[in-house]
Amino acid sequence: MPGPNDVSALLNKSAHPSKLKLDDYSAKSSVNRRKNRIQCHSWQSYNDLGIGEFQFSGNSPIMNRAYIILVSISLIFTAGLEAKNYNVLFIMADDLNCDLGVYGHPQVQTPNIDRLANEGMLFENAFCNFPLCGPSRASFMTGLYPEQNGVTKLRRLFRYYTPNAVTLSQHFKKNGYTAARVGKIYHFDNPNGIGTNGHDDPDSWDIRINPKGRDKVEEDKIFSLIPGKFGATLSWLAADGEDTEQTDGMVATESIHLLRKLKKEGKPFFLGVGFYKPHTPFVAPKKYFELYDPTKIEVPCIPSRYHDSLPAPAVKRITAFESQNNLPEETAREAIHAYYATISFLDAQIGRVLDELEKLGLKENTIVLFSSDHGYHMGEHGHYQKNTLFENADRVPLIISYPGMDHSGARSESLVEMIDFYKTLSHLAGIDTPPSYIQGHSLVPVLKNPEHSVRETAITQLDNGYTIRTNRYRYTKWPQEKGLNIELYDRLSDPGEMMNIATDPNYNDVVEKLDHLWQKRVEEIGTIPSGLNFIPPKKGDGGVHRDEYKALEEDGKLPRYAPQSL
Repeated sequence: MPGPNDVSALLNKSAHPSKLKLDDYSAKSSVNRRKNRIQCHSWQSYNDLGIGEFQFSGNSPIMNRAYIILVSISLIFTAGLEAKNYNVLFIMADDLNCDLGVYGHPQVQTPNIDRLANEGMLFENAFCNFPLCGPSRASFMTGLYPEQNGVTKLRRLFRYYTPNAVTLSQHFKKNGYTAARVGKIYHFDNPNGIGTNGHDDPDSWDIRINPKGRDKVEEDKIFSLIPGKFGATLSWLAADGEDTEQTDGMVATESIHLLRKLKKEGKPFFLGVGFYKPHTPFVAPKKYFELYDPTKIEVPCIPSRYHDSLPAPAVKRITAFESQNNLPEETAREAIHAYYATISFLDAQIGRVLDELEKLGLKENTIVLFSSDHGYHMGEHGHYQKNTLFENADRVPLIISYPGMDHSGARSESLVEMIDFYKTLSHLAGIDTPPSYIQGHSLVPVLKNPEHSVRETAITQLDNGYTIRTNRYRYTKWPQEKGLNIELYDRLSDPGEMMNIATDPNYNDVVEKLDHLWQKRVEEIGTIPSGLNFIPPKKGDGGVHRDEYKALEEDGKLPRYAPQSL
């Protein structure tokens, strides 16, 4: 692990010795990302590796002193943040990328999410830690990286591997809160698990509600590229009926009822509102499809021989769904149209919940966090799914609002990981410090000062591949011994991450430095923290099928919280 002098030297070398000298370079970028269909206007600060202010982590004396300094800074930043045991409204979407109005998309209409961003802080560079539902959700709810809680497969239950883990909502329960959820917070097979407890953790909640709407009942009406398959297959329907008849409409309605109930009870609450959209099938009432003109929707394309520039594992990920490879342009346009419509439908339901929060007078005492479990490709890199180590799958929308915040409407460029949610919400709510094994950083210093940064890199894992993101570069490495196994993208000149420059000799120095950072982060997220009871998954452990979960649930044999487990 590098000492401060090593890191300082690393940051002060030019990234491209023959062409670039970008130390302390600051540029205003206005990049029209036509291939990504996102218009982004923001201030970016770059040095040679795109690394801004950061926080050391590790066990060396230097790292510990650096951590103590940062904690002291955090206390200074938050001196005016009065602990009031604020309520928490935790809103989670499913498979939502950053194709949103407030993130600069020229077409997608999301007035309610935009409104929340104007009241809170929007994070431009937030990333999931695993671009797959089960591992991502288990990670941000336990405050542990996937290799630390054992959930690196879709349907694994973290309680089998970390029985003494105190989850995010459980931590609030222990501090006198009512913890409730409506819909999907942990993994649910979507849509097959709608109306059930999915792969939920019962110790995380006092109240659990599982709506099931018309979209689930009328699946026979849904078009799918593979008839009868919806969960991981492009499928869509412009539905009849009203918003409130759809599962997500019911999620909003039940959340509204719970808000009213919780207000009457007078206890502080942690309410998880888990929407199932815009995950496939893309189902929304017809009026949301009518918001968009399909002829104006651009379908991303990839150059010939594009796959030749990528490591084999990366190609495998973006071609994994055969029915969705090389889609006819018209079919692709229909799918994108349906995705946009479903996002707007989701936005309307979020608006209903936010309106009720304000109507009940709870807004003035409630923290709101909105995000998604991971992003989603809609044709970028020729892919229509998650499960990649590209920006489209790894980047997530993130908006945080809390009472009396000083920077409403601000945007932060700080690199953020979803694992940061646990410490951030605990810090904002003024409750007890989380258990010592909880990972991530509190984002309160950023919320108090949008120019602040809490980490040098953001890391995302997919099986045994890992990618790190700096303010400028994405560096990805796959564990194969022969052939190309790394990817490097200069996002200053290539925001779509279409030109792998890892083998360009002009970037040898950059690759060497980023590989050093990559190794440090991979070691960090694979180290089991002290105080955590960890039982490694057995080889071949694919998790628990939903029918098996239901049987375990009915027999009272689900793995449960065990604080003294060894």
